[in-house]
Amino acid sequence: MLVVELDGKPTLGRLLPGVAVQQLSASAALAEYLDTHGLSRVTRRLASRGIIDVVATASPGIDDIVVLGKIKQLERSGLYDLVVVDGPAAGHAITFLLAAKSLLSSVRGGPIHTQATDVAEMLADPTRCQVVLVTLPEATPVNEAVETAYALEERVGVHLAPVVVNAVDSGPGLPADEAPEGSPMRLAAEFRNARRAVHETECIRLGDELALPQLVLPIVAGSQLTAESIDALADEWAPR
Repeated sequence: MLVVELDGKPTLGRLLPGVAVQQLSASAALAEYLDTHGLSRVTRRLASRGIIDVVATASPGIDDIVVLGKIKQLERSGLYDLVVVDGPAAGHAITFLLAAKSLLSSVRGGPIHTQATDVAEMLADPTRCQVVLVTLPEATPVNEAVETAYALEERVGVHLAPVVVNAVDSGPGLPADEAPEGSPMRLAAEFRNARRAVHETECIRLGDELALPQLVLPIVAGSQLTAESIDALADEWAPR
């Protein structure tokens, strides 16, 4: 298994000890692409002058297609039984995954067209690529997840896997009325009961609006995740 981080802070390596983690940026992917096409001398010159970063981000769709091309290469390598990509947030995710179709409509031939064709084939094949949406059990994130799901299916044509609902606070109602009126214990219990009701309502609404299985993860107390937290969350899914 390989986990790929896209242009983010290298945090997953700390959270996933024992799992191969690779950081991937547009500039690094473009440099490797040029190297593999016999342009290593050009790559070194562009990199030394800082131009390669500009090229990787200035041309519409080029940055995304070289990253997707690298992901396709990792998927085809046969070195991993599963490649998990920590993709961009919803707004960028659609344009990111649309890069192949956009370039196919504007570039009629050459290596970029070939790359875009290969990437489009990978994205359209559910045995090779599936998108896992991650949301929170709150109104705005659920709305965004539903809109993104329909956009990905209709515009990109990718297969959607079960949706992950993160940080769900579930459980029976707390006996708030057993604490004195206005006391911190009563206020805390009332707050948590209200939050649990919202989370339950939003999970039900998500299921009504999006016909996908849900993988629910409980809320984790603390300011940041740790490797131990990840192990505990993984245990939630282990029986399934």
